[in-house]
Amino acid sequence: MVNNKIDVVTLGCSKNLVDSELLMRQLVANGYTVEHDPGTPRGDIAVINTCGFIGDAKEESINMILSFAEAKKRNKLKKLFVMGCLSERYKDELLEEIPEVDKFYGKFDWRTLITDLGKSYYKELEFDRSLSTPAHYAYVKISEGCDRTCSYCSIPLITGKYRSRSIESIEEEVRQLTARGVKEFQFIAQDLTYYGLDLYRQMKLPELVERVSSIEGVEWIRLHYAYPAHFPTDLLRVIRERENVCNYLDIALQHISDRMLKIMRRNITRQQTIDLIQRFREEVPGIHLRTTMMVGHPGETEEDYLELLDFVEKTRFERLGAFPYSHEEDTHNYKYYVDDVPAEVKQDRMNRLMELQEGIALSLNEMKVGKSLKVIIDREDSEYFVGRTEFDSPEVDGEVLIGKTKRLKTGRFYDVKIEEAMPFDLLGTVLM
Repeated sequence: MVNNKIDVVTLGCSKNLVDSELLMRQLVANGYTVEHDPGTPRGDIAVINTCGFIGDAKEESINMILSFAEAKKRNKLKKLFVMGCLSERYKDELLEEIPEVDKFYGKFDWRTLITDLGKSYYKELEFDRSLSTPAHYAYVKISEGCDRTCSYCSIPLITGKYRSRSIESIEEEVRQLTARGVKEFQFIAQDLTYYGLDLYRQMKLPELVERVSSIEGVEWIRLHYAYPAHFPTDLLRVIRERENVCNYLDIALQHISDRMLKIMRRNITRQQTIDLIQRFREEVPGIHLRTTMMVGHPGETEEDYLELLDFVEKTRFERLGAFPYSHEEDTHNYKYYVDDVPAEVKQDRMNRLMELQEGIALSLNEMKVGKSLKVIIDREDSEYFVGRTEFDSPEVDGEVLIGKTKRLKTGRFYDVKIEEAMPFDLLGTVLM
């Protein structure tokens, strides 16, 4: 255990990661040494940034808190703080169940942790972060909250109404990051496409992306978590025209059956979804689409599920993830529906869907063999240099493995010839 050292543990999504990075920067400015994501306590103080989205994520967060609480009971830790989505939603219950935690903070009041430690919050460092990612890429959170009313989702209960950041504040953050050598930016929000409606009374995502893409030093921008209903189609022009905006879009569709889309309160139909995907691919040739599907939602029949399988098989998404439905308290579903699909059926449906997607992904990757692709190097392991193309987001997508025949530098771009395809990764050699 090291005096004046704080461990910060981040669970959940990249939006949580940004909050942890902002906190860590303030702690460093106040003279602390900070370690991110240690497996066991290393310092006097620990802060756990929790996720509260679905059952598995909540369980992981609680287990992590209990692990550090046990270390505190054994005098391996002096202070334990908890922040984030789980404590935003269940603060009172957690306080009663885990008294070893010195204080619980929610999703948005974590800044008071600094003053509770007897330190100062530096307003001038509001957008400055201690990056936990490799130095060449960063996540940029453009908003908080969500105004959608999907039947299954607890996020609006946790984060509240949608709140866009100003375009100017996002531009300033990106300029600060490029000055530090960041080249690649993942734009994130609970819903990118709603951006600007609350602040400017119109959808401003296309303008935001266009303006940030004009900043010197921005080499890649990648877009995560779009919503299909009322999609701002001018964004497609920006992706097509701007070379440093990746031909990539992460848009969660969840289902395709009209019956299920209505029950889910997604405000879109099967045909509108199909038309939107067609428009994406027509207006941005070569675009790679990442989507997420949910299986086992209340009321989902085998017929609905087979319709989803057929849609995925025909649409051939470049990237696809899936998760089984989780019955979250206080959501619309919790009030009006029974969680009527057995857990084993949910798991079987997810497995079948992902098995189908694995074959699709391999087929699409095989079409890249023999092509030259621009690749950024993320790291070096024992056998390979490991990088990504513009079609691959960190952590969630595949990678490009490059044999160590030449010395490559992390954070640099290289032209790589693809030699071999696997379902999710590619093997290549650098063209010099």
